[in-house]
Amino acid sequence: MENCKAISSGSGSEQVPHSVLYRRRWLMLFLFSSVSASNALMWLQYGIISNIFMRFYNIGPLAIDWLSMIYLLTYIPLILPVLWLLDNRGIREAVLIGSAFNCIGAWIKVGSAGPDMVLVAFVGQLVCSVATVFVLGVPSHLASVWFGEEEVSSACSIGVVGNQLGIAIGFLVPPILVPNVDDLDELAHHISIMFYITAGVATFLFILVVIVFQERPKLPPTQAQATARSIPPEQYSYTASILRLLRNKAFILLIISYGLNVGCFYAVGTLLNRMVLSHYPGEEVNAGRIGLTIVIAGMVGSLICGMWLDRTKTYKQTTLSVYLMSLVGMIVFAATLSLGHLWLVFITAGALGFFMTGYLPLGFEFAVELTYPESEGTSSGLLNCSAQVFGIIFTICQGKIIDNFGTLEGNIFLCVFLLIGSIMTAFIKSDLRRQNANQQAKAAVSVEKPMWLFLFLSLNVGARIKVSFAPPAAP
Repeated sequence: MENCKAISSGSGSEQVPHSVLYRRRWLMLFLFSSVSASNALMWLQYGIISNIFMRFYNIGPLAIDWLSMIYLLTYIPLILPVLWLLDNRGIREAVLIGSAFNCIGAWIKVGSAGPDMVLVAFVGQLVCSVATVFVLGVPSHLASVWFGEEEVSSACSIGVVGNQLGIAIGFLVPPILVPNVDDLDELAHHISIMFYITAGVATFLFILVVIVFQERPKLPPTQAQATARSIPPEQYSYTASILRLLRNKAFILLIISYGLNVGCFYAVGTLLNRMVLSHYPGEEVNAGRIGLTIVIAGMVGSLICGMWLDRTKTYKQTTLSVYLMSLVGMIVFAATLSLGHLWLVFITAGALGFFMTGYLPLGFEFAVELTYPESEGTSSGLLNCSAQVFGIIFTICQGKIIDNFGTLEGNIFLCVFLLIGSIMTAFIKSDLRRQNANQQAKAAVSVEKPMWLFLFLSLNVGARIKVSFAPPAAP
């Protein structure tokens, strides 16, 4: 077969479908990651230079925070219908619709580059936030549909890294493209340039998705995926699947603990500019660079954690360890932010990002293991819904605590919930259902082959015995 590699097969009257890896799986992953990065970039376009946009639009800090939090709020009511679409219409339609909303929202924001256009900015962010619902839960689903057993966790990590890359660009680029100048006309010009660039990129990616992105490979990449495909559509109920997930105690614990961790990350990302400028006035560019450091370190952490899971399959142990280190990183970051040494903040922020954002693919993959054979998109969608809820709560509460008490108290508030999440993670039962399904399929194939070999040898030996005892031919 062209551009693919067969990795296992069965034999016999009821043949197990071939498991095949196609080279184009990397193209699908790269294209999806690019769309996710483009959408994540637009989440932080306002928050990382919040002081500039507050002056430009003449609005308060809570209003500017809502330009970021609207991404979190939109996710909550839309996630269930989007999960239904993903289960019933497939991954291609989900990514296509998501990239279309991303493109439309980006062009709406082009029209918001004026001091009296704050409502247009909210509409543009609202449309872009709808795109997030379609793309945020895709990595684990795409990895399971396209990638083999030994690379599925790494593929999921790369999909998550795409979103983190967009966040990194969102931390880095806006402070560079939009300097803090006094002239509002000049400021509007810089803002317009930033929005035109992001709209152009979003349009290019939408066109690529329409032309290139595929639903799934012709043959499944793993025995577990082959088994999932063999379930007749009439036997699958979306509502029943949701109810089964909500009765899974281990998964419920993971939903809450995942939401606590990622909700803290959303709060830190949204309020980072305010926290840094409260101790280091005039350092908007360095605030963006600190955010970039958090995310770049997290990208490295995500990739390392994904490769570690592919190698060891130690899902609970790795998830718990990274969670505890996220708590330690948050404590150290909180303690060093106000010491007056910006270089030290870069180091502690990097350590925090390595573990806190490195946790994201671990949560996705652990959820898939705990909930197999339920849809990967459904489990990851519920995880993300929890993260959005806690993200909104933490961002509002931490923002109020920072305004009334200070950054240290605000970060201690997050540390308390990371401690609670760590304790909950320790109580999750490690029921690795997907791994068990793959091992059982391999065992069935390995037993089947010796049986056929035995039959073949028996028939061959019998034929030889029959020939040796045959009467001699007549002269």
